[in-house]
Amino acid sequence: MAVNNDFDVIVAGAGPVGTVAAYALAQAGVSALVLESNATCAEDLRASTFHPPTLEMLDDLGILSELMPQGLKAPVYQYRIRKTGEVLAFDLSELSDVARFPFRLQCEQFKLARLLAGKLGAHPKGAVRFSRRVVHFEQDAEGVTVNVEAPVEIETYRTRYLVAADGANSIVRKWLGASFDGFTYPEKFLCLSTAVPLEEHFDRLAYVNYVADPDDWHVLLRVPTLWRVLVHADEKTPDDELRSDEQKTAVFDKLIGGGERVKTEHRTIYRVHQRVAQRYNHGRVLLIGDAAHLNNPLGGLGMNSGIHDAVNLVDKLICILHDGADADELLDRFDRQRRTVMHNFIQAQTIRNKQMMEQREPEAQNQHYEAMRAINRDDDRRREYLYTQAMFKSLDDARAIQ
Repeated sequence: MAVNNDFDVIVAGAGPVGTVAAYALAQAGVSALVLESNATCAEDLRASTFHPPTLEMLDDLGILSELMPQGLKAPVYQYRIRKTGEVLAFDLSELSDVARFPFRLQCEQFKLARLLAGKLGAHPKGAVRFSRRVVHFEQDAEGVTVNVEAPVEIETYRTRYLVAADGANSIVRKWLGASFDGFTYPEKFLCLSTAVPLEEHFDRLAYVNYVADPDDWHVLLRVPTLWRVLVHADEKTPDDELRSDEQKTAVFDKLIGGGERVKTEHRTIYRVHQRVAQRYNHGRVLLIGDAAHLNNPLGGLGMNSGIHDAVNLVDKLICILHDGADADELLDRFDRQRRTVMHNFIQAQTIRNKQMMEQREPEAQNQHYEAMRAINRDDDRRREYLYTQAMFKSLDDARAIQ
């Protein structure tokens, strides 16, 4: 069987994280191949928010100008307290002195993946091969041998590094035997997408809205052509029932009334996890994105932290492959930086975000609400909150780790 050894780095997974990693490598002159099990970049609707530092990373890669017209700029996001009707607005333009792009970009993640897959296919140092599922690999002192299921045969590749960006069910992580510690919430999330103009039913509705309520919290997110409504659901309710017209009607009856008349474009269900791999660095095999960590989506930190993983790792692989830098030292630093930030900020913050949205104990609920009010009305605390929520602080913290 012929062995393909044309690429310095192979990336498993053509989502936004994997394609960013491969394109950044190719742009730096490192040959990179993306292997994707699906026939195309999946139209995944889970992530739709790009935070300001992520936009800077994409701008540094020279692709933001092409992605920006496909999304909506959202400088303001709102924390809404349903019980009192309060709307606490947070405006990222307050960070314009430190942020190149002081707004969130509301844009479905598959648009970035498809943009980059197209660019990789035309890049002299890049390639994407679809319908290619990594099934096994073996590493040694010189590189990694990767076995891939193709449509009609098993293909074998030889590469210097294998990067796993193959999602929550990563086959690479499973073959490594890497523990994936954490927990799964005892509920599901249901996401309904509709073209109904929700902004006509609420006062001053922003493109990003977190609605806190102990019994019926929800998130309202705008993407260019649709509103996405995220609600919680009992894990015991069958998926078919959650996707039913009856459930859709019930959700929109509570939200705007007349739920029976509301048409939806997508009805998506997913389980919600908080998990982190025990290590991201496994010699010549590295974990990034959902293959390395999972968190609930409140705050839009998951995909962004995965892209931050990719950029951090690529910087170190370039030093190793181009400059002969010490691989053990740099890859251990990648692991320390990204895994520490994941534990100390991303996991902790997404758990807090969920608690704030659904706190049921009245005294604790009021404490949460008062804390948000206090942050919102204090200029210094609000700026610190914005800086943290925008993910600048997590990057500062990572850079400080040696």
